[in-house]
Amino acid sequence: MGKVSIGLRGWRFDEEEVFTTDGEFRPLDEIPDDALNRLLRLTGLVEEPCDACYLEHGEEDKSRWRQATIVYGEPGDEVLLCDAHEADFLYWFREDGGSDLRGEERFRDAFHEWVVAGNRAPEGYGGLDHVQTDPDALPDPPDPEEVQAQLEAEADFEGMRIDLREALEEYQAERDDESADGDAAEDESADDGESGDGDPEAEAPDLDDLDLGQEYPSR
Repeated sequence: MGKVSIGLRGWRFDEEEVFTTDGEFRPLDEIPDDALNRLLRLTGLVEEPCDACYLEHGEEDKSRWRQATIVYGEPGDEVLLCDAHEADFLYWFREDGGSDLRGEERFRDAFHEWVVAGNRAPEGYGGLDHVQTDPDALPDPPDPEEVQAQLEAEADFEGMRIDLREALEEYQAERDDESADGDAAEDESADDGESGDGDPEAEAPDLDDLDLGQEYPSR
């Protein structure tokens, strides 16, 4: 057995780590931690839009979002891309400092900032030469409900039950909180500017600390 993508291109799995010789997914407690973490993340990512499409068109023009076909980065800080925007990510990563942030927490946010600033790969910039595989031929990740059922059946898995739906809801809530915090900060800044009655001793906000990742697509 060799390497295989599941659901989205980008992350590669050792087939023998996640599949049995019959081609079925192994029991979750038999899958190594890193592969299991990526596999569980994929259950919530396969239907999501491309990050760059979202940043270009926003909530107002969802019809122009393309569904993601590629995932790069680490679980929890991943970048989702459609085929059309893969070259932009690769140019940022290879030529514009992205590789220096590999493995760091702000990896995804830094790419988002680069896109929002209007940066793109030069015309004709080449992407990766992927093995030509029909995207529909990629094996699907396990259905979240199937994963949950298996976890409940293996109640002693690592000594605890894992509620996948709760984990996905927490992830969504974190993203919503980031967006709300960003909106609140903008509103407070606008109010202070209009009133002119603020405390003259109050410190001005440090723009270097603003989290520009607030425009991350809602999941």
